Amino acid sequence: MNKPIAGFSKLSKEEKINWIAEEYFSTPSAAIALLKNYWNTDEKIQKLHDEFIENTITNFYIPLGVAPNFLINGKYSTIPMAIEESSVVAAASKSAKFWSTRGGFKATVINTEKIGQVHFIYTGDVSKLDLFFVQNKAKFFNDTESITKNMQKRGGGILDIALKDKTNLLPNYYQLHATFETKDSMGANFINSCLEQFAKTLKEEASTYELFSTSEKDITVIMSILSNYVPNCIVRAEVSCPVEELAEKHILNPQDFAERFVQAVQIAEVEPFRAVTHNKGIMNGIDAVVLATGNDFRAVEAGIHAYAAKSGQYSSLSHAKIENGIFTFWLEIPLALGTVGGLTSLHPLVKLSLEMLKKPSAKELMEVVAVAGLAQNFAALRSLTTTGIQDGHMKMHLNNILNQFEANDDERILIRKHFKNNAVSHSAVVEFIDNLRKKIQHK
Repeated sequence: MNKPIAGFSKLSKEEKINWIAEEYFSTPSAAIALLKNYWNTDEKIQKLHDEFIENTITNFYIPLGVAPNFLINGKYSTIPMAIEESSVVAAASKSAKFWSTRGGFKATVINTEKIGQVHFIYTGDVSKLDLFFVQNKAKFFNDTESITKNMQKRGGGILDIALKDKTNLLPNYYQLHATFETKDSMGANFINSCLEQFAKTLKEEASTYELFSTSEKDITVIMSILSNYVPNCIVRAEVSCPVEELAEKHILNPQDFAERFVQAVQIAEVEPFRAVTHNKGIMNGIDAVVLATGNDFRAVEAGIHAYAAKSGQYSSLSHAKIENGIFTFWLEIPLALGTVGGLTSLHPLVKLSLEMLKKPSAKELMEVVAVAGLAQNFAALRSLTTTGIQDGHMKMHLNNILNQFEANDDERILIRKHFKNNAVSHSAVVEFIDNLRKKIQHK
């Protein structure tokens, strides 16, 4: 292809696929067949998926697994997890089983405040702007009543609006900084609609404000948008037990294990290179549940990583301590989630996942997601401080290697038998497969 295509979005799905196949693939028919092989046989379901985004050509599969035995606040849950990485679901399940006999997970939502901002440029006397805002603050609430009416009925709405002077960062830069309660919805559309009305009210009222000069009346709104950084929408998850109760097959000396575990967390608290990988492990659990329940994992990722750097240095999201013989492991993270609206009422597997979780409220889902992240982190740190991370991970990864080399049933039996007591690595598995096949060829 050496020129752009005009009107691609107006082509039918079939036409788009045919064009892509002809332009980019040496065997167009094979490419078309592969794309269609991933279509749902139920035309109604496929049409639903086609309309989630633009220019859809097929479905991209990610496994949906489940991690059972999660005891959260005294109740058992089976957590749905959509993820492609080997060992994540197994690790979460193992942590769930471990803590189910040691009191389970405790989770608490600390706050659910969301944030949105109107970013604008004002050139003039700041004292006049302050007075203007005080005199017109009620107007911002009044002008959004038609937008907030239904949300208020559910106990949500606009919590507060503040004027923020940011001229120390950029010349003439100010904000309307608003906080919101969106109850069981993530609230993006609600917040953005309110913000756009704030911007309209700001310009209209400023244009007729008597104390402003002509130039001061000419406020320039740059943008109106929610923030995915929600440092006051926080959930805490934790586990704790007497140190001696940590004992199990791989933890023969629980005191030594607990001390090494705490030290491993402390390293992630002070060393950003370790903290990034440490937190990535937490996000393995968080993202998987966020995706399975139809929420925006990119927004969650961005907000959580910003929170991890709130001190000025990127640091661990989780923390651990030993006090008076009690081992405690916990995390506090910002999570803006919804259980109504968006994909939650459209995607069949999202609806199934939420039903599996007994149709949680947004707060309850925050608790489940935080627990999944903590469980994942515990599993990783337990492996790192005992047997090492690669042993369990590579055994789970073995299936992917066998599929890559199209091992048959007889080969799989022999390979699994060999690696039951031998270290798994990609090169070791490939070498074993090669030797096995050479032996068969020489027979």
